[in-house]
Amino acid sequence: MSGAVASGLAPSRTVLSNGLVVLAKQATITPAVTINLAVRAGSVGDPDGVPGTAYFLSRVIDRGTAGRSADEIADALDRRGISLAIHVTRHLLTMACTCLAEDFEAVLALVGEMVMAPAFPAREVDTRRGEIVTAIRQDEDNPAVVAMEGLMGLLYPDGHPYGRPGKGTLDAVARIGPAELAAFHRAWFAPGRTSLAVVGDVAPARAAEVAARVFADWRGEARADVPLVSPAPAATRRRVVVPMMNKAQADIAYGYTTIARTDPAYDAYWVMNNVLGQYALGGRLGESIREKQGMAYYVFSAFDPNAVAGPLVIRAGVNPANVERAVASIDREVEAMAAAGATPKEVADSTRFLIGSLPRTLETAGGIATFLQMAEYFGLGLDYDVRLPDRLRAVTVEQVHEAARRSLGADRATVVIAGPYQDPLSEPRA
Repeated sequence: MSGAVASGLAPSRTVLSNGLVVLAKQATITPAVTINLAVRAGSVGDPDGVPGTAYFLSRVIDRGTAGRSADEIADALDRRGISLAIHVTRHLLTMACTCLAEDFEAVLALVGEMVMAPAFPAREVDTRRGEIVTAIRQDEDNPAVVAMEGLMGLLYPDGHPYGRPGKGTLDAVARIGPAELAAFHRAWFAPGRTSLAVVGDVAPARAAEVAARVFADWRGEARADVPLVSPAPAATRRRVVVPMMNKAQADIAYGYTTIARTDPAYDAYWVMNNVLGQYALGGRLGESIREKQGMAYYVFSAFDPNAVAGPLVIRAGVNPANVERAVASIDREVEAMAAAGATPKEVADSTRFLIGSLPRTLETAGGIATFLQMAEYFGLGLDYDVRLPDRLRAVTVEQVHEAARRSLGADRATVVIAGPYQDPLSEPRA
């Protein structure tokens, strides 16, 4: 079946007979086409005790198929001037590239081949394993990553998929081989778990027709997503220090669990976070801690709602001598936002900023494809881009204050500090 909306992006949506969803938007400004294919095969599907399986697969899926070697795939991309980007998040593995319109069918066939029939050659797996081990060791030596992974582990404890390191652990990576990758692929890759966004100089009907031909023989039952629960928000303050005494900078990760992406309060939380740590030079946090006090190399907040309650995280990089002052300043800003909310001017300014940023988000084919995939995953509808400005304009000062009251509070914050800093009062972490 298929459908379309009458204004805005007006993408088409077609569901193929095997369940694969094709989202298409024609744009003829340049003779190019962006292909963005997403499979619901993210890190939440990692087997118990083997974190990093999805990430490992993302590093190997383009290194050989049943019909082509890694060199043949690389040559097919290179001679068309194509760079294939492969990313994995908690819920999605995405493959994206842009090609000339005349190459669309051949390139989609190649992408489809990699998605449907990866071979996981042992030699390629071993090579990528070495690269992943190096990346994990670099992360373990990076205070910003250590602080963030420590925070997520505390916010999402007891093996919750959101709390596991995306790249995995050295022990787990050592145990992942071709058989394990093939098993993960069989478990999570299926047409009914896949959506394809095609944006550019190709008619939507042709995009669907080519996709139907490329994926015609792909079969497989679309298993249910991993059942997830939202962890209870912290009731008390938690603080952990990870000493990394050979570093020059201390990194702070300070946060909370909030709401799921489909929560009706999402827009109010989005505006609230923008006021707190995103707007202009970094919202209230940036203005106070970086601009006025000059204490931070960087400071911002990030709101990441997802299939279940996602985090709101405040990040800061500071001189070790400023750790306590920076944390105290974050506490003050959080408390002020929870107590009084945002001002009418802040809400109006942030709303205009977020509405004004939408055209910039959608000014490229890649941005449109990513937006369409996000709307598809969360079930926001084909006309979400049309409805979004009015949704934001409808956010009130009171709703922003309620979002802050529900989510923020210095006495409920989880704080992780990593770097050349020691705190005997904290809960130590090895």
